[in-house]
Amino acid sequence: MTRDRRLVAGLDLGSTKTCAVIAEVVGDLPRLPLAKVLGVGLAKNSGVRRGMVRDIDETKRSVVAALRDAERMAGVVVKDVTCGIAGEHVSARTSTGVVALTGEEVAPSDVGRVNEVARAVSLGRDNELLHDIPQEYVVDQQRGIVDPVGMTGTRLEVEMYLVTVQSTAAQNLRKAVQRAGYRVADLVLEPLAASYAVLTEDEKELGVALVEVGGGSTGVTIFHEGKIRHLASLRYAGSHVTQDLVQGLGVTQADAERLKERHGVAYGPLVDAEEMVNLPSTPSQGARQASRELLSHIIHERVDEIFQFVAREFERAGYGAGRLPAGVVLTGGTAHLPGMVELAREAFATPVRAGAPEMGISGLVVRSAGMEKLLGPLKRWLQDFF
Repeated sequence: MTRDRRLVAGLDLGSTKTCAVIAEVVGDLPRLPLAKVLGVGLAKNSGVRRGMVRDIDETKRSVVAALRDAERMAGVVVKDVTCGIAGEHVSARTSTGVVALTGEEVAPSDVGRVNEVARAVSLGRDNELLHDIPQEYVVDQQRGIVDPVGMTGTRLEVEMYLVTVQSTAAQNLRKAVQRAGYRVADLVLEPLAASYAVLTEDEKELGVALVEVGGGSTGVTIFHEGKIRHLASLRYAGSHVTQDLVQGLGVTQADAERLKERHGVAYGPLVDAEEMVNLPSTPSQGARQASRELLSHIIHERVDEIFQFVAREFERAGYGAGRLPAGVVLTGGTAHLPGMVELAREAFATPVRAGAPEMGISGLVVRSAGMEKLLGPLKRWLQDFF
C-alpha cells in the first residue's frame, strides 16, 4: 500500500489461478471510505494445492503475471500486498481471558490486558496466530458486550476466537510473493475476507454459512449472532469435478476444465436433453459428441456429494436443519457454474444465494471468481484504517 495515494493491493493464491486487485481509497473520508478498483489481474497457477505452496517458482511466476497485469491496468506500481490464506492447515479455537479491573471503570488498558490473557495459549508446534477475534466481553457477568470501555465493574472477561495457520505454509507463501518482488503486508483468512465482501450484518446475526467451493478445497464458515462460530476445510472441490469429467468423457485435464467452464451445468433439470456438445478428440478417437445432459449428470453427482459433506459439517458444528435462518451463501470458482444455487437449495433445504460483493465499490466492474476474497480485505482495511 502507498499511503500518499491510499492504494491497497490484494492477492488470492488459489489451486487453479492467482487473482490480484489494486484499488484506491476514495469517498467521504474518514466518515465513508470507499474503494475504487483501478486494476485486476488473473494468471493460471499450478504451484498451490489446497492452500499450501507446493512449487515456489511456479507460484512466483503466477504472482508476477497477475500483479503486473493489475499494475498495467491501474497505471500504478505497488510494493505491499495483502494475501489470503486458507486450507486444511488452518485451525480455530475459542479462548477466554479474565482480569480484575484496576479502577471503577473499564479502561482501554484493561481491554488490552484481557485480550492478551486470552491470546496467551499454546499454539502447538509449527503454528502461528493469524487472527484473534473478540466474540464478546463480559463485565461482572453481563454478557454480550461489544465494547466494554467506560462500563462500571470489578471483573472483565473476553471470549476470543483464535485462528492459527501452519507456520511453514505461511512462510512459503510469503517467500513466493517476496521472490516475485513484493512484500506481504498482511495475511488474512480467506473465508473471513470473503465474509466482509459478500455477507450482510443481518445474515451474520441470524445465522449463515459461507461455503466457498474452490479448485482444491471447499471452505465452510458459519456465522451466528454476528460472530464467526465454525471454520472447516474439506478436501473435495472443483478439481474432483474436473477429474470425473476426464474419466467419464475420455478427455485431457485441460479439455475437461474447458468443457466444465463452457458447457457445465451443476443442476440436471436445467439442461435440454437434446443438446449435444462436441468433445475434443485425438486422431485415433475421431470426431466425438456427448449430450450436454451427460456432462451435467457427471457434474451434478460430484457437486451433490460435495454438498452432502458440507451438510455433515453443518451437523457436526451444531448448525443442522433449521439452525441457519439466513441460509447458505456460495462463493469460489466452482460456485459460478450454472445450477449451483438450485442444487444447493435442494441439498441443504434452506435459502441459498450466490455471493457478490455488497460494499460500495466504484471503478472497474469485478465479476471474476475469487475477487470477493480480495474485495473483502479492502473493506476490512478501510474499517480498520479509519
